Amino acid sequence: MYTPRPFLITDRDIILSLIRRHSFATVVSQDADGAPVASHLPVLHRMNASGNDVLITHMARANPQWRQWTAERELLTIFQGPHAYVSPGWYHSSPMVPTWNYAAVHVYGVPRLIEDDGDMLAMLRGITDHFEAGQAQPYGTRLTDEHMQRLLHGLVGFEISVTRMETTFKLSQNRSPEDRDGVIAALAASKDPMDREVALLMQQTPP
Repeated sequence: MYTPRPFLITDRDIILSLIRRHSFATVVSQDADGAPVASHLPVLHRMNASGNDVLITHMARANPQWRQWTAERELLTIFQGPHAYVSPGWYHSSPMVPTWNYAAVHVYGVPRLIEDDGDMLAMLRGITDHFEAGQAQPYGTRLTDEHMQRLLHGLVGFEISVTRMETTFKLSQNRSPEDRDGVIAALAASKDPMDREVALLMQQTPP
């Protein structure tokens, strides 16, 4: 991913926060002919028993993408954070041109299929519990192992051992403090929730 130096983020806490907040990701691989293939999946970050970064998720067994994977070829998982149009009218400097502010994390890694039913059940429960955590009455407790076991034949679970991460947080760091403040103020006042999320991320990310 192209990342000019002002937009490079190396703070692990910031990177993992974006991955957790925007966990519906795009998993990209290549088919047997080298053509790109992508699936949109809920993906969670975890630390394995060795203390290394891994991603876990699952897809429909009928999805042909997983059948082309090998241990010799990396997958790319894209976590797209908030993004917003930036009007040149928000800057104190002039003349300027329109641009776009955004945050994204690209995670590369090697996939491993989860073949053990017990491990697969544990993974599905972990994903369900993660996304049900904010519910007033989490549904996970009502999903019995027997019910979930019936679903296993239609799913493929996998773990991605992370080899590297690339980040771009393009948040007006290359502008003057006055210009950056103007962008934050305009986005914070927007009726669009994503605009406001970009403004908050700009405030939380050091220039």
